[in-house]
Amino acid sequence: METFATASALRAWVDARRREGRRIGFVPTMGNLHAGHHSLLEVARRHADAIVASVFVNPTQFGPHEDFARYPRTPDADAAGLAQNGCDALFLPGVDELYPYGADRSVSVRVPELTGVLEGAIRPGHFDGVATVVAKLFNLVQPQVAVFGQKDYQQLLVIRRMVRDLGFPIDIVGAPIVRESNGLAMSSRNQYLDAGQRERAGAIHSTLQAMRARVLAGEAFAAIEADARAALERAGLVPDYVVIRDAADLGEPVAGSALVALAAARMGSTRLIDNVLLTP
Repeated sequence: METFATASALRAWVDARRREGRRIGFVPTMGNLHAGHHSLLEVARRHADAIVASVFVNPTQFGPHEDFARYPRTPDADAAGLAQNGCDALFLPGVDELYPYGADRSVSVRVPELTGVLEGAIRPGHFDGVATVVAKLFNLVQPQVAVFGQKDYQQLLVIRRMVRDLGFPIDIVGAPIVRESNGLAMSSRNQYLDAGQRERAGAIHSTLQAMRARVLAGEAFAAIEADARAALERAGLVPDYVVIRDAADLGEPVAGSALVALAAARMGSTRLIDNVLLTP
């Protein structure tokens, strides 16, 4: 695996692979990689034959009171894990490389509607930062396919809409959620939890699974959502939301639409998200 810190060096490598007729796959990450991230490489390999991963903790997607400063940064371990899991090139830029005029003076990409609900409502500006940095990375890497985990379901929808609206010639692939033994979705933030918190946090997934069973049984959505919130609270979590939404646009469910249940909750000071598709 080769590692690049500058866009020019990365672009030269990508151009050479393209001249060889290879299809470029891309996996953008914020680092502190675990088995969930490594599974994205496996998915990318099924759709491409030269895989680029990026590790960049993006300042513009963190709010003023969020964990940007303490977000775990483990570049050496990340590089080793990527190399062991079939990555061909690692892009490891500094902030100045992606934001040459400063992060607070950057051109910004905004995806309307989808970014004003759920995560977007609770974390104002978060998805503007996500869309901006992903658009920058897409321009630098110029992949034919990019892989994103389905744990960040709203993010996946935002990226798909941005790609379609801006005409990026990139296939966006959603990769299945990788879970711990108790069902907790793997996340870099799980390491903030102690052993007891980690075990109790498995209630998020079991609650979403119970919601799915009740939806399929035809029960009323409002009652399902209320009971789910209560279940999370009994487990010691503080829910931001636990809702049933249209899977295509996160709008209120309508008859015949595919559905998804989404939850965000805090265990102590750690905020966790998860989702489960409710209908095929």
